[in-house]
Amino acid sequence: MSDPVFLITGASSGIGAATARAAAGAGYRVVLAARSADRLQELATELGGEQRALALECDVTEWEQQQSMVQTTLERFGRLDVAFANAGFGAARGFLKETPEFWRSMVLTNVYGAALTIRATIPALKETRGHLLLTGSVAGRRALPGSLYSATKWAVTAMGEAARLELNETGVRVTLIEPGAVDTPFFDNPSEGRLHADDVARTVMFAVSQPPHVDINEILVRPTAQSN
Repeated sequence: MSDPVFLITGASSGIGAATARAAAGAGYRVVLAARSADRLQELATELGGEQRALALECDVTEWEQQQSMVQTTLERFGRLDVAFANAGFGAARGFLKETPEFWRSMVLTNVYGAALTIRATIPALKETRGHLLLTGSVAGRRALPGSLYSATKWAVTAMGEAARLELNETGVRVTLIEPGAVDTPFFDNPSEGRLHADDVARTVMFAVSQPPHVDINEILVRPTAQSN
């Protein structure tokens, strides 16, 4: 099969799952990676089963698992056209909140994990002159009081630009997706006035659907009700 292949980390819920559905609807074969194997398999079945969707258990903080994720993708589908480094999670604001262990896990996932996804996917993306996307945040554009999560997303913002500069003239496009408040499992108490995961997925697909000579580097998308 020659249909393009779209890989998503953090694909088991929220923005990742919504993007997987949007990509499958646009004709992509999808690779779904996350730590929640059961939820991934359910989504893969929904999206067409093993011929169209591949579920891979992957902890993005483990280099060997990221390498295996890409290798399995190429063995099964023969190519990689889009890689979306989306895995990540947040923390309560306040430098006296959360535990140091929780902080460590968040920083490793949000920053180191995203960097490993870039490293693992670049060779295959160069082969297809593909597209690399990263999930940043409005919190990666302005510091939030007491927010180490915000600091991790500032790192992702810099990583996106650093990757774009490195990949210039390779044909690989790089896009940083920066959502505002999104009604996803990221929040314990979802509320009105937030984006839906589908809204962010449409933003991702907008960037991916541009002609090859158009590289949309950053998209900041907020709900209308969000003032900052």
